[in-house]
Amino acid sequence: MSGFDIRADVLVIGCGIAGASAAFEAARSGLKTVVITKAEEPRESSTYYAQGGIVSFGPDDLPRFLKDDIIEAGDGVNDPRAVDILVKDGPALVRKTLIGHLKIPFSQSAPDALDFAQEAGHSRRRILHVDDATGRTIEDRFLRALKKDRRVTLLAGHTAVDLLTVPHHSKNPIAYYREPRTIGAYVLENRTGRVLRVFAPYTVLATGGCGAVYLHTSNPAGADGAGCAMALRAGARIGNMEYVQFHPTTLMRSNGEGFLISETVRGEGARLKTRDGRTFMEKYTPERELAPRDEVSRAIYEEMIQTNSDYVLLDLASYAKVDIRKRFPTITRTCLEEGIDITREPIPVVPAAHYICGGVLADGQGRTSLEGLYAVGEAACTGVHGANRLASTSLLEGLVWGTRAARDIAARFDDARPYRASDIHRWYHARQAEDFDPALINQDWLTIRSTMWNYAGIIRTRKRLERAKSDLEYLRHRIEKFYREARIDPAIVSLRHGIQVALMITHAALSNPVSRGAHFIKK
Repeated sequence: MSGFDIRADVLVIGCGIAGASAAFEAARSGLKTVVITKAEEPRESSTYYAQGGIVSFGPDDLPRFLKDDIIEAGDGVNDPRAVDILVKDGPALVRKTLIGHLKIPFSQSAPDALDFAQEAGHSRRRILHVDDATGRTIEDRFLRALKKDRRVTLLAGHTAVDLLTVPHHSKNPIAYYREPRTIGAYVLENRTGRVLRVFAPYTVLATGGCGAVYLHTSNPAGADGAGCAMALRAGARIGNMEYVQFHPTTLMRSNGEGFLISETVRGEGARLKTRDGRTFMEKYTPERELAPRDEVSRAIYEEMIQTNSDYVLLDLASYAKVDIRKRFPTITRTCLEEGIDITREPIPVVPAAHYICGGVLADGQGRTSLEGLYAVGEAACTGVHGANRLASTSLLEGLVWGTRAARDIAARFDDARPYRASDIHRWYHARQAEDFDPALINQDWLTIRSTMWNYAGIIRTRKRLERAKSDLEYLRHRIEKFYREARIDPAIVSLRHGIQVALMITHAALSNPVSRGAHFIKK
């Protein structure tokens, strides 16, 4: 570290399973790796809150069964090459990395037998889990391993502002004759307000999703789509942003914060009901509660509209064939905190933005269209998910592409940097920067979230999307002016990322008149 500069072989932005896998594998290859995460607590990520589990192969399973299920859920828009990579590499990496290296204590049905759960869209029981806290266990074990590795520097409380690229950030006019490439990122040190230059010949975007741009989401508050926003500004290709998967069931909490009620609950027999106790999924699909997420979310949304309700009920108590407290300890405990005993009464639930199937276009190694830049996990569009994600494939995709990206970087590593640090602009600090007003930021976020929920949400129309585009473009101009004039702060950076991503989703939805998977547009 020199002044406001940090140098590394690999910069990983994000520390969920995708970023942690990339850092873990890069360090094992001998590369000096810097991992940044904007959260003060490194484990704060969508991975940490993932309850259901991770896909593997069940006892009666075959690779072609899993491939068929993934492509059926994705409405045939998946890239078959990417699905083949996931099916081929995924279960092997679960065994080698998660079970072998990290010693993840997956739940067992017998002393020598792993327990495989069933989830919607799967033709077999193939979901490995650690009770209902799978993601938390995986995240904690990865962090423990990274903190022990001297080749890894983990910087919590550091917010990525923008990617550093040549020639865009170069003072040298000769640089404009070279092909663009990423050389690191501008990174805000949250506590001090300093903006550092982190230089690395290879950067891995593992920033997670963008559920925070919606009024209801299962994602943590920081899921603002930063990776997609920064990649777009840097000139990388983006794809499939219209395919926003809504999880059918998040807890309707008094404080408004989303808490995911895992699909495994429905896999274990729970039924959806209206507030007056009527089941309704049989009206929409013969698969009832085990239909794909988009179908279940739309059915719930329609019932909420028809009954003028802001939630429906998920009844596990009347149908469960398992010990509820033992199988779902986290859900049981969290619901009890809200005064709901799920062993005796139904759970009030509402659909919520859960997973973006699009993102920064990345190939089978995680390479993007911008040299030096990789994208993995939910920030990437690898083609695995197509128009809709099959349950519990997200953790597996993060593990597979994080590992593959790191291995590809190690195989082609070249430290010959086509720039000098002195040629790269330092961050411009406005001398008379205004203090930011939290009330303005809160109101702008409320406008973004309400607009996206009402106009670009579960059921869309062209007229709604055009209204969203108009309102959001006007707001973007105000936010950009605010961003350039105010003192830089993580909240302002996040707001700038958020408005960019909201418009990306809206533009993509307007450009696609065909309803598929998670994109449903009424004529």
